[in-house]
Amino acid sequence: MTPPFVNFTAFNRLGLTAQSLKSILDTPDEFEMHIIDSNSTDDTWEYLQTVKDPRIKSMLKLPVNAGPIPALNLNLTKRRPDQYFFNIDSDVVVKTRDWIKRFMKVFRAFPEVGLLGVQRVAPYIPIYTEVIPKVKGDACYLELKNGNVDVILDFVHGCFMCMRPELIEKIGYWSEETCWGDAELTPRVMHYTKFKTGYMSDPNKVPLIDIGMDQEISCNKCLARGVCKFNKTTETCFTIRTRRYQNESFVNKFKWKYLEFFKELEQGKRTARCGSIYDPASTANHVYNREWALENMNYYIQNSN
Repeated sequence: MTPPFVNFTAFNRLGLTAQSLKSILDTPDEFEMHIIDSNSTDDTWEYLQTVKDPRIKSMLKLPVNAGPIPALNLNLTKRRPDQYFFNIDSDVVVKTRDWIKRFMKVFRAFPEVGLLGVQRVAPYIPIYTEVIPKVKGDACYLELKNGNVDVILDFVHGCFMCMRPELIEKIGYWSEETCWGDAELTPRVMHYTKFKTGYMSDPNKVPLIDIGMDQEISCNKCLARGVCKFNKTTETCFTIRTRRYQNESFVNKFKWKYLEFFKELEQGKRTARCGSIYDPASTANHVYNREWALENMNYYIQNSN
């Protein structure tokens, strides 16, 4: 099997980025990692350049942060057609070393599954919406039952997820027109493709992959303290990230696009396939509201840099 593609996007929070990246690279499994730094200003880029591993195939610093979805899609353009695609957020510490093997075991056992994710953990409230336990031999997962639009957390969390190549062939990219991330991806897959979605957990809701999601660490525990230039009394990588984090304000301002997007899907005005501004061919023969997409990117450019 072709080694899977691992997308890793950093945006400030150097302390979390360093420990997350180390945990991912600790697995002996083969993969191809592509790293994007979305214009961090906290020495993240300097630290990334010190990380050496032959599985890291590209490393790019963007001149501006245009939001998490465009950065993710930019890396998705680099994926080969037969590659599974992992997205792992920079606040996720992967504690289970054979995590790739565990994902692949479920994908092999359940060919109808297109999207699998790992449930968020503390400090987030670990809420499952309705799920259906699925077991086949010694393989199992929790199938998401509904995946309804505009229902809180009724989707597969994007913090640590994987898509099979056949699904990507059908849906293309994350929607840049909504920039709604996991909340738009899951219902688009569930209601407008043949594929199922779910969580990497057993019938008792015990995770098959153990992760940590601390949202802040002390400077004396930071793996990147050797390159960090902050005085740490008035400024840290976390205060910078807090000032520049705009996802919640974006959601409040542009939720109407998300709702309109799914109304167009329901009415048959568009298909499940989304294009990307980084892939001109993907927007040539499919509906792509460039005005919406550019407005979304400009919001982040103006407010998050």
